[in-house]
Amino acid sequence: MIEDIWVDPAVSALRPDFAVLAMTVYGLRNGPTDDRSRAWLAEAAEAAVTVDDPRVEAWREAYRAFGAKPQRTRPSVDALVRRMPLPEINLVVDAYNAISVRHGLPIGGEDLGRYVGPARLVRAQGDEPFEVVEKGEPAIDNPEIGEVVWRDDLGATCRRWNWRQCVRTRITEETTDALFLLERLAPMSLEELRAAGDELAGSLREITPGVRIESRLVEHE
Repeated sequence: MIEDIWVDPAVSALRPDFAVLAMTVYGLRNGPTDDRSRAWLAEAAEAAVTVDDPRVEAWREAYRAFGAKPQRTRPSVDALVRRMPLPEINLVVDAYNAISVRHGLPIGGEDLGRYVGPARLVRAQGDEPFEVVEKGEPAIDNPEIGEVVWRDDLGATCRRWNWRQCVRTRITEETTDALFLLERLAPMSLEELRAAGDELAGSLREITPGVRIESRLVEHE
């Protein structure tokens, strides 16, 4: 799985500085938010980057590059740092949201059990199905042509690079195998990206001692 993840050259042309640290994690025992993950969220709120941090602004610039308006559909890290205190979701999501706001980088989490085929970051054709919930009911949306999306064989899994995740692959308390995508743009260094990955691995091992983790850095070729 992790060896097959790729970034389309059309995306790299927008931001040649883009890199993603992909981590596959096997054997998780997720669960509801507890005192430990509440402490992670509280500590992250104290140490979070600000909305005008250059690492956050880089993502707004990336959105503008493919025609999105970041003041309307915000990059995930931009949205999170505006939502303090961070929402309580579940142990795994709490862990990566805390790391996201401390480092100023978007982190996506996907349930590998619901993923079909390799993850790839592409410019959308516009007909990729994107599963959402509208007014409490399942619905299908579609990205705009040229929009940057993560996708698998069944459709788009995350729209506008990292703005909104589909319902199908989101991490729940029942998730046991997961894919995490830690996304970097300059001025974040690759060293800080790897440090964030190490922190996430440490948190996941606290949640599930003995969990198996593989990682791979995917850069512009």
